[in-house]
Amino acid sequence: MSPTGVEAERVHVRISPARRLARVDLAELWEYRELLYFLVWRDVKVRYKQTALGAAWAILQPLATMLVFTLFFGLLAKLPSGGLPYPVFYYSGLLPWLYFAGALQEATNAMTANRGVITRVYFPRLILPLASVLAPLVDFGVAFTLLIGLMLVYGLVPGPAVLLLPVFLLFALLCALAMGLWLAALNAMYRDVRYVVPFAIQLWMFASPVAYPSSLVPDAWRWLYGFNPMAGVIEGFRWTLLGHGRPPLPLGVSALGVLLALGAGLLYFRRVEGAIVDRV
Repeated sequence: MSPTGVEAERVHVRISPARRLARVDLAELWEYRELLYFLVWRDVKVRYKQTALGAAWAILQPLATMLVFTLFFGLLAKLPSGGLPYPVFYYSGLLPWLYFAGALQEATNAMTANRGVITRVYFPRLILPLASVLAPLVDFGVAFTLLIGLMLVYGLVPGPAVLLLPVFLLFALLCALAMGLWLAALNAMYRDVRYVVPFAIQLWMFASPVAYPSSLVPDAWRWLYGFNPMAGVIEGFRWTLLGHGRPPLPLGVSALGVLLALGAGLLYFRRVEGAIVDRV
């Protein structure tokens, strides 16, 4: 009996192992949408807490990398930029790539970084990697303002294709989530995964048209290059924003690959969700 004399209503939730193919309960995710918002907002605040420059750090990283690329790949190596000014060419490629790389690393550590929460309170664990790929969108938005400034300086005006920009951003988000689900589960089971991910991301960057245009890839190999989903995303950003060149690599193969990886990642994450709680 409670102190007020009225027995509180108790809600019992039974958590059982998934059978066969573990489905994703979208209704449950929607029920916990406020928790998702809180986790995203927490990650954003922690990122800039007690920093001298605050949100300026979101601009400094792509700006510094753009300057290095412009000097070494542009002015010294003289790699082609498709007729675009080197600063704009490199910065427009770095923006989606740095978002993807940051989101993927955050998603990889989502389960281990929140071990104190997932071992005490029940909620859909899928919210953790999802929040990890949503929070870096704030950094992307801040860094995007510098690209607008560069475009104004060089007199570049986007055409109607700019309306497709959210599609490519969503594509980058889904790609980070698809890979992040696999890596988040594997990192919780095998802690050495977190040491492999940064190295793999570096290799992936050089396999993407960040420092060079995809036109350098021979036509005979472009179909294979299309299996890299970030190649289409980066080329799509440059095409939609700068109105230069042809549309990006055919996204059919890349989109199919990302959707398959996302579906398989969701199923795998749900299957090992219970084991993650015990191992984390």
